[in-house]
Amino acid sequence: MSTKPLWVTEIRPDTRSSRDARRDINSAVGLHHRVMSLFPDGLGQDARQTAGVLFRLDEGPSGHVILVQSAVKPDVGRLDGTYGMARCKELTPLLEGLKTGTRVHYRITANATRKLGKNTTAGRPKQIVPLHGEEAEEWWVRQAERAGLGLRTIVSAPLSDAAGVRSDKNKVVHARTRFDGQAVVQEVAALVEQLAAGFGRGKSYGCGLLSIAPAR
Repeated sequence: MSTKPLWVTEIRPDTRSSRDARRDINSAVGLHHRVMSLFPDGLGQDARQTAGVLFRLDEGPSGHVILVQSAVKPDVGRLDGTYGMARCKELTPLLEGLKTGTRVHYRITANATRKLGKNTTAGRPKQIVPLHGEEAEEWWVRQAERAGLGLRTIVSAPLSDAAGVRSDKNKVVHARTRFDGQAVVQEVAALVEQLAAGFGRGKSYGCGLLSIAPAR
């Protein structure tokens, strides 16, 4: 199937040399602004959605990695020379190679939530509340199924909140859970569409980016 172009950019911030990098990994708001600085000006009021930008901060034995997915190719040259290393590649060939039945490894950091009902005693009616543990896993199963992805295994891990303070002084706080595992592609078109759009809330602050890779 033919898909719209998507790019994935991997940034390895040098937290030893760059004060900006150290600040960004500790602020979801700062990281949002850093990611959006890689894209052209003049994209309108909702530049993130216009450019199809999703991102995720991963941490491993070798340090932090910022993954950015976008429908517009970013200009990694906009990063300061001391910020870290960055490389960009097209995701389209991977997506066009997907078929029904393809087995994949996946990872997503998501803001799993639910809206309280009118007669709730757990909080305010229609309040959005975070989910944790088994409830968060059940949320991810539902999201994946709607996106044409049949989960075979799930390993979930709670992460610290995506938090920061916006320029209007309002605080940003999004609960995060990371989900890893294996899955089978059930509906290619649905999966590609949802992968491009992202999953759940908190997309401006590092939630909702699903990464997949064929299982060998």
